Amino acid sequence: MTGTFAERLAGVIETRATRPGAVAEAAANRRRPAAPPARLMIIAADHPARGALRAGDDPLAMGDRGRLLERMCAALARPGVDGVLGTPDVIEDLLLLGALDGKVVLGSMNRGGLAGSAFEIDDRFTGYTPAAIAAAGLDGGKMLLRVDLEDPATARTLESCAHAVTGLAEHGLMAMVEPFLSTRAGGGRVRNVLTPEAMIQVMSIASGLGATSAHTWLKVPVVDRMEEVMAASTLPAVLLGGEVPADPDAALAGWAKALALPSVRGLVVGRTLLYPPDDDVAAAVDAAVGLL
Repeated sequence: MTGTFAERLAGVIETRATRPGAVAEAAANRRRPAAPPARLMIIAADHPARGALRAGDDPLAMGDRGRLLERMCAALARPGVDGVLGTPDVIEDLLLLGALDGKVVLGSMNRGGLAGSAFEIDDRFTGYTPAAIAAAGLDGGKMLLRVDLEDPATARTLESCAHAVTGLAEHGLMAMVEPFLSTRAGGGRVRNVLTPEAMIQVMSIASGLGATSAHTWLKVPVVDRMEEVMAASTLPAVLLGGEVPADPDAALAGWAKALALPSVRGLVVGRTLLYPPDDDVAAAVDAAVGLL
């Protein structure tokens, strides 16, 4: 697709209104990567579907879809970027923009635990299903697993994630599980517990989900004592980016150290690279790619 980005975006909007079948056509015609890369650099953009639009100091940064897509296209065009993780709406926008040829594409599956909601831990599967991921020719699915030992809704989320892991494995597709031990201790919003002990516990739980772990990967944050944390599982893992850091250099240093561990196979980063403090998406992406 040629022209300015504004023209390309206008084309997507027109196509969605007048030719919805073009989405399936674009998925069918997408050129898939010849072979999975040994180290993954994935750009993530599945936060909006959970109502989490903040990046840095801007509470609605990801609420402008055109701005988000333009930044994603810029990131995906950088050398060394292997693919994308997103919900169906974002993936389909990128397909219509012609941005996913030769890229690894992972579909985000459970976005029902809306940010800040009373039912946040009941993270229902409202996005891709294993069958839909396979039918669209995607390369795998990602699910968020927040374990709150005091919230009964955790059991439903655990069961749903286990079914998704099994379903993806039946299609021979990657199941990427993003586990956290979470709490509402002290009242208020759900908070992820980012201690080594919490991550060791929840990674052990996530590793055992489903009828097989043969196709399961973990998506984990960088915390203290990563050597001990990553020893909790033999499954391959990628590092997540999380919130836009106040000190990007410190974040890069943390990723670099963790990437030296044998089971860590790459990065899956969204807001940190798409909305860097200096607004230079290309430079932020290139710095992250350089770690690989």
